[in-house]
Amino acid sequence: MVVLPGLMLAMVLAMLDNMIVGTAMPRIVGELGGLTHLSWVVTAYVLGTTVSTPIWGKIGDLYGRKTIFITSIVIFMVGSMLCGMAGSSMLGGPADGMAELIGFRALQGLGAGGLMVNVMAIIGDLVPPRERGQYQGIMAGVMSLAMIAGPLVGGFITDNLNWRWAFYVNLPVGFVALALIALQLKLPKLTNKVRIDWVGAILLSVSITAMVLITTWGGNEYAWGSWQILTLVAVAVVFLAAFIYFERSAEEPIMPLQLFRNRNFTLISAVGFLLGFAMFGAMNFLPLFQQTVQGASATNSGLLLLPMMASAMVVSLFVGKVITSTGKYKIFPVIGGVGMAVAMWLLSMMDVNTPSWQTGVFIAVLGLGMGFLMQTTMLIAQNSVEQRDLGVASSASTFFRSIGGSFGVSLFGAIFNNHLLSEMTDRFGPQAAAQMTKSGGRLDPAALAHLQPQVRTGILESLATSISGVFGWAILFAVVVPVLAVFIKEIPLRGAATVDASKEAVAAT
Repeated sequence: MVVLPGLMLAMVLAMLDNMIVGTAMPRIVGELGGLTHLSWVVTAYVLGTTVSTPIWGKIGDLYGRKTIFITSIVIFMVGSMLCGMAGSSMLGGPADGMAELIGFRALQGLGAGGLMVNVMAIIGDLVPPRERGQYQGIMAGVMSLAMIAGPLVGGFITDNLNWRWAFYVNLPVGFVALALIALQLKLPKLTNKVRIDWVGAILLSVSITAMVLITTWGGNEYAWGSWQILTLVAVAVVFLAAFIYFERSAEEPIMPLQLFRNRNFTLISAVGFLLGFAMFGAMNFLPLFQQTVQGASATNSGLLLLPMMASAMVVSLFVGKVITSTGKYKIFPVIGGVGMAVAMWLLSMMDVNTPSWQTGVFIAVLGLGMGFLMQTTMLIAQNSVEQRDLGVASSASTFFRSIGGSFGVSLFGAIFNNHLLSEMTDRFGPQAAAQMTKSGGRLDPAALAHLQPQVRTGILESLATSISGVFGWAILFAVVVPVLAVFIKEIPLRGAATVDASKEAVAAT
């Protein structure tokens, strides 16, 4: 309980940033341009998180987590400061603003990977599995509170200050987290002489990057059969095959392949992948729908996300209590998967006439599904491995959720762009549609208000149809979650009493 506040603040850093930036995104695009690159601002962050996650987890297992944790916080803070400066005169002006922002978001993601992994691994170091559900429930509640506060803070900053403060606000929170972790966290220092599997890390990173570029550019920047996309496919396949080959003989592999012989670990990794697909997709497109189609201000769009966050927080706390008291957990990912699939179906029915209260009901259902899934996936992954592989299990759980988010945002972004271009072409013709959606097209909510009514109505209908189509595609991935969860084998969780009894038996012997 002494360490927990510092861990919670570190988690809040990563969660706040995602939510604040999501709310401020329409204004950022409005100032810097590049609507077709909107998904890349999120993808760069998720990609940075994804490629660094396995490395952070393995380094923590080998050399101890405190110094690694502090390093990740510092990297995140530096990335936040640079993101706030993107497009300013200090860095070359607004002409390169979007490219700079995407690059600095990737740096932020590198730090965020260490935050997410180390928080959960440290809880795993300090708390036995039976009690872990309660503490992870508390962390999930804090994450939900951060997700509630994020849109509010982001909306207030966007409406009253400047979108750049959406990044600068991370700095004071980061300094407090650094102080608490440095003073309160006491973990043993490890002196392991084993070398990090940098070859495996590089091979995996290149393969992941190629896969994300395929989903981002395919059918959008380049045709699916173009030499660029086919080259990326070849790179992804070759580097993934090389990664699997080298990991089999590595002394300390970044991601031990034998973990996937465990049925629970494999199934929950797939569930986490699909959860990332749906979760990041919703966060990316809901503020855009609320601010452009429904005409909400940035602050109000943050408030409109409250039902999702509140329901996720309540359910996460409830699930943590039940797991601690009963030791049972299998039913929760099944319920969560069903709830998420229903929510995607409801969101896919939204159109330009959907009122805000109805959207609130739909996203509250999404929050229920997320609450049953978010921390349960981490708990099952950690319970499937030995204590010495705790960091690897935590990083793998975060990794698959992140890569799912990266693929989801990239794929949904490509679907959105193609659908939007098709809808606008039907309404305004190919030349006007290309002008509005490409070449730095700016669909700022404030600018839409000054358009002719007929043009504005056509744009809003195109946006609504395109965003609803994204959620329609998400249903296909969401329905797989409960099917996979049914096959998870429920293994009893060790409790504090069991741990104490084991220590007494060893001492007696």
